[in-house]
Amino acid sequence: MAKSHDSPARPKRNTKKKRQRRKRDPERTREAILEAAREILAQDGKEGLSVLQVAQLAGVNRGTAYQHFQTREQLLEATAAWVSDKLYRAVFGDPNRPAENAGVDVDSRQVEAINARLVAFAMENPALGRIWLFEVLSSSRPSSDSFWRQYASSFERFAKTSLAQPGIDTEVLSVLFLAGTFLWPVWARSHARSAKERERMAERYAREVLRLTLYGTLRPEKYPELVARLAGAAGRDS
Repeated sequence: MAKSHDSPARPKRNTKKKRQRRKRDPERTREAILEAAREILAQDGKEGLSVLQVAQLAGVNRGTAYQHFQTREQLLEATAAWVSDKLYRAVFGDPNRPAENAGVDVDSRQVEAINARLVAFAMENPALGRIWLFEVLSSSRPSSDSFWRQYASSFERFAKTSLAQPGIDTEVLSVLFLAGTFLWPVWARSHARSAKERERMAERYAREVLRLTLYGTLRPEKYPELVARLAGAAGRDS
């Protein structure tokens, strides 16, 4: 019988490419969800926020979103914490380092710089800033917020120094200043027609807060440089 010269059958190659499984990165997914939440909050406010809508914008499925945040309240809390961290860094610097000049007398340049940085942040982040403020003011434990804790305690430390007027209610003062700072952008954006005009309105607000501070809580004789700069600014505006 003739031998067959046929070669043994080769196994068929699988032409289909195996789909590589994407590595799960819970931290990146969480950040994508929070970024989407911030975008929705900035555009539509709290009323427009839902876990489902955030999941769709973030490009994750609903189940994944709910694994990270079960309710819109949790999303709001996490967003407020994110804003607080950014606000702290913008105004006071790295939260992992001791606050600059903590516990010592505050010089005039520092008073002016902290005020200006706070106003600048509020103007650049109007919607998120107001959402953060409401969350903090309506919280039963505002001291758990890193920025509020530092801001209010800085007033408390200052009130005990020889630079301050006697009898300052630091809690009321903190709320007044923050409320005004985060509401001013509403007025500014309604009345300014350009970025340059909004910038000037931010400067106006910062200067008026400084004037109120200087003659309401500070002892002006202790800050002659601020008195001179305010007098010069008032002369230029008239």
